[in-house]
Amino acid sequence: MSDGDDTGHASLSGRASDRAGAVRRRRTRPGWRPRLDALALGIVSASVVLWCAGFVWFSLQVPRQVADPQSQTDAIVVLTGSAGRLDTGLELLARGRARKLFISGVYGGLDVAAILRVSRQAPEELECCIELGHSAIDTAGNAQETARWVAAEGFRTLRLVTASYHMPRSLAEFRRAMPDVELIAHPVFLESVHVDAWWRWPRTAILLAGEFNKYIVSAVRAAWSSAE
Repeated sequence: MSDGDDTGHASLSGRASDRAGAVRRRRTRPGWRPRLDALALGIVSASVVLWCAGFVWFSLQVPRQVADPQSQTDAIVVLTGSAGRLDTGLELLARGRARKLFISGVYGGLDVAAILRVSRQAPEELECCIELGHSAIDTAGNAQETARWVAAEGFRTLRLVTASYHMPRSLAEFRRAMPDVELIAHPVFLESVHVDAWWRWPRTAILLAGEFNKYIVSAVRAAWSSAE
């Protein structure tokens, strides 16, 4: 065999050895992907734990009773939505718990007389004391719409009527919109919502989870607005 052949074989053998060494180094060198995967898993796990802890806290903020059913306020505000809210507000007005009732988030075209007919209340007794807001489409809108009305009327105290599960977010929005107004929560309790044992009732758990997510979005939006 010639010297050239020996040199060629040695060169090929050396290159093969170099490639094998490089493969071994790549296999043993820790890569970025496993680290990134572990970091992502850690972030997701921490987020889930924080969300679950926050959800438990939120479920405890949902009122189980009307803490102050007797105090007089300047006005009552009802947030349209689930059953029982409007009837509760009208009953409170009829019992003299406030001078005026404001219903926020009413569909366009409805007037006070129509609402009283649907609720089977006597128009001549209550119609003079009820005002409607038609512009709000969500809870933040309810708060802004009510704040404008309260400021125009010069009121300082307000009884807030909405569903029990909706009360924590409603209070947060209303306090941001009118920090100088005293708010009394008057939750309405639905038979289909089992707050005391929500873990046994899938529909209640889903309802509360959705409301908690909205609460988070509301808080983040408020923090973002404050930072601007």
